[in-house]
Formats: sequence, structure tokens, C-alpha cells
Amino acid sequence: MRTARYTDQVLEQVERRDPDQSEFLQAVHEIFACLEPVVERHPEYAANAVLERLVEPDRLVKFRVPWVDDDGMVQVNRGYRVQFNAAIGPYKGGLRFHPTVTESVVKFLGFEQVIKNALTGLPMGGGKGGSDFDPRGRSDAEVMRFCQSFMTELQRHIGQFTDVPAGDINVGAREIGYLFGQYKRIRNEYSGVLTGKNLEFGGSLVRPEATGYGLCYYTAKALRVLRNETFENKTVVVSGSGNVAFYAIEKAHMLGATVITVSDSSGYIVDPHGIDLDVVRDIKMTRRARMSEYADAVPDSTYHEGSAGIWTVPCDIALPCATQNEIDGDAARSLIEHGCRVVCEGANMPSTPEAIAVFQASDILYGPGQAANAGGVAVSGLEMSQNSMRLPWSFEDTDQRLRDIMQGIVAHSLDAAKDYGREGDLMFGANVAGFVKVADAMVAQGVC
Repeated sequence: MRTARYTDQVLEQVERRDPDQSEFLQAVHEIFACLEPVVERHPEYAANAVLERLVEPDRLVKFRVPWVDDDGMVQVNRGYRVQFNAAIGPYKGGLRFHPTVTESVVKFLGFEQVIKNALTGLPMGGGKGGSDFDPRGRSDAEVMRFCQSFMTELQRHIGQFTDVPAGDINVGAREIGYLFGQYKRIRNEYSGVLTGKNLEFGGSLVRPEATGYGLCYYTAKALRVLRNETFENKTVVVSGSGNVAFYAIEKAHMLGATVITVSDSSGYIVDPHGIDLDVVRDIKMTRRARMSEYADAVPDSTYHEGSAGIWTVPCDIALPCATQNEIDGDAARSLIEHGCRVVCEGANMPSTPEAIAVFQASDILYGPGQAANAGGVAVSGLEMSQNSMRLPWSFEDTDQRLRDIMQGIVAHSLDAAKDYGREGDLMFGANVAGFVKVADAMVAQGVC
């Protein structure tokens, strides 16, 4: 017989089983903190062990990835794919190539992906994967050989009706192309097994822009509903310089804001006149160089070593778009002290639990990553639909669908929050809305 504190029991079980998986435990704690009133209202969730099943992946694949570098030396990396929950659709989630990738990291990403995908309203379950391989400084030929080796194993576990990976950190159009080519070569099958593909072989318009644009659509809707404000004339701080940051900057500028920062792992740029995206594109997307070069190319801009100082830059809105746990409690307090009143997350879990507590105890409008950065997977889902129909959609049509999905996430989150007496709490509402959809499907499908 389960007691009333069902969530606490399951948390204790997760901590006992996975004590060394700090990122995964953080994600579980963050979502479970919102679920106690839900499971109290729905005793069928405890009776069907929904939480115990939700925190345990359907399967986790870990494999060796051997490949040969340009010097003829054999290198060996680790590959992962976690297939977390398929209650509402095939597993869906990106691949991350970065030295920080571990089992804990892919599990936290996959767990959050379950909630995120449910919020989009599209039929997608949650998964994630990647490798501790670092493509920075590697030639195209080395990246190709690594991707081919990685896919040689991964192809056994994925498929358009089973698991559809996409890109994530350091996995862009180049890597997706190499992965898709190897899948097609091995399986003799042309299908929508990967998203984020080039337009020439089944990709979708708006996919590169989707997470950054979606973040701004989400933020704009939340601003309008909760503050009766817009992006117009706001000063915005954005971290990161990958696809998410780049297109968040672009869309924020289009909406009338001035974005004054951009960053990478070495430091950050402050440009009081607004970030010049042509310069960023040349540095990061063409030459794959360091962001410090921006200050040499753009008058009046300054470069600052280290990434933490970016949260001391005065702003109205902060859009963290780099990586997990980039904002700690001190950074959160600094943002507030320097005038920030809106934080919406473009990265996965960029705020620590202490930072989130600071936001929620203040007047900050806080949009959590599992909701605010759902635009990427939303357009990935739309790419899957286009692949199934063998029909491409226009940029305008796809962009409007993305806008509708992100605005819908805000509305559904606020409805769920109001239903449980937490009116205006976007984090609570997002976790509850996503969880209930998945939990109801799990109960309806029996013990599986």
C-alpha cells in the first residue's frame, strides 16, 4: 500500500538506485516537486506505479564507438541512446556530441524530453542520446568516420516508427547528413529516421531556426498574457552561440528587442548596439572559431573571459541558450539586481535548483526549458509528418505551426497551473500538463 507521499517514496528509490547520476536526479527532483497535488487527485497513478515506471527508461543502450583519425590512429568513444517513454508516440530526442556526455546526462535529457514532447501536442515519446566525442578541432573526414561508426551500432535500435533522433549540441546539419547516409547505406531504406536533415533529402524549413524562434514565441506569449508587455524596446541577454542562441537573437531583434550579448565556452561578448549576426555566423558557423574574435571585428564591443559574468550584464530579459546549470543561485540574484524581470530557457535545465528557487521567490517571469525550448522538437515532429506524406511545407506554413504550438504550450501550462491553484506559475503548469498527458496514456495501456 502506497502512502500519501507517493512522490517522496519514488524519489528515495531513484536516489538509491542511481546515487551517482547528479544531472538525472536534479531533473527528477525538479519535475516531481510539482506532482504531489496531481497524484493526490489521481490515485490511479499510484495504483498503476506510474511514477516508478516514468523514471525508469524503457531501455538504455551504451556502446563502443571505434574510429580512425587523420593520423591513422584508432580512437574509441562511448555512445549512448536512452529510450525513455513511448506512451504517446515513438521515442524522439536529439544526439549530443560533447566531452561532458555521460549516462546521467542522456538520462536527464531523455526524462525532460518526455514532458517536453507531450507539451507540443504532437505524438512523440521521449528519448535522447549522444557520445563523449568532441568534434571541435576535427576535420570533416574525422567527423564523418566517427558518425559512420556511431550509426553502425545505433541503427539497430532506431527507425521511423520506433525512435527518431535529431541534433543537439555539436550535432548539426553536417553530422546529421553523415549519420543519415550511413543509416541508408546499412538498412537500404529511405525513411524519416532522423530529423534536422538538409532540405535536399527530407529536411524541413524552419528546423534550424525552430528552438530559438520557438523560445521567443513562447516568451512573447507569456509576456503578453502575464505582463501585458512585448519584446519592443527590451534589452536582452542571450548566452551561447549555437543554433538556439543565434536564432533566438535573430527573432528577438525581429520582435523589436536589442540583444547585447553572445557567448561560448571561453567567454562572452557585450555589444551595446546589438549583436551583429553576420559576424557571429562567420565566426561560429563558417570558421568554427572562438567568440573572442567578435571584439576585433565590431567597434565598441567588448570580450570578457569566462562565461559566468554574462549574468551581471544589465537587461530586461535573459534567454539562457548554452547548457545545463549555467545559472546558479548567485547568477540568478545578479540578474535580478541588474534589472532582469524575465528568464525563459532556451537550453535544457540551464538553471540550478537554487536559481529556480530565487526566480520563484521574486517577481521574475520564469519559463522552464522543458516548455520554452520545445520549438526544436516541435518542428522535428513536423518534419516527421512531412517525411511520412512525402510533402514539404512552406516556411510560412511551418513557422505559423511552430508559433501556434509554442503559444499553446503557454496556454496549456497556465490552464494546468490555475486548475491546481498555482495561477501564473509556468513551471508548475508545464510539468503538470506534460505529465498528466503521459500518465493517462500509461494507465490506459496497462502495465508495460
